[in-house]
Amino acid sequence: MIYDSLKHLDSYRGIHPGVLRGLELLRDTDFSQMADGRYEVDGENLFYMLQSYTSSPANDTPEAHKKYIDIQFLISGQEKIAVGPLEEMTEQVEARPEGDIWFYRGPLSEVLVSGDKFAALWPGDAHAPGIAVGEPTPCRKCVVKVKVKV
Repeated sequence: MIYDSLKHLDSYRGIHPGVLRGLELLRDTDFSQMADGRYEVDGENLFYMLQSYTSSPANDTPEAHKKYIDIQFLISGQEKIAVGPLEEMTEQVEARPEGDIWFYRGPLSEVLVSGDKFAALWPGDAHAPGIAVGEPTPCRKCVVKVKVKV
């Protein structure tokens, strides 16, 4: 997992080219006039989803993906994302391989995502997004999906 600010984007020039392209997209795109939905950048290799929702008091079933890196960025609002190593998850709760998503239970640590902060989550990172900071509040998020496996 990478947890950082878009101000440090230049630090990531040597990593996966799709991740760098996704971070540049977050830095350079005005999402304010765009509707929620899926937007393709490079077909199934790189796309993003805009989502509006209300944060939740808890999220006790972290998810993980096998084919994609998630880059999660809050356009408005703030939330905590709980994260933990996939190998430390104690139980698989549900599997949806057709949607590249598996749900687990296990120990997690929280990071705050708001402002220009982002979390880039690799296939080995279980993550539980959408957790309220205090009371549940409206949020708008961009999730960039970067393909890492065929």
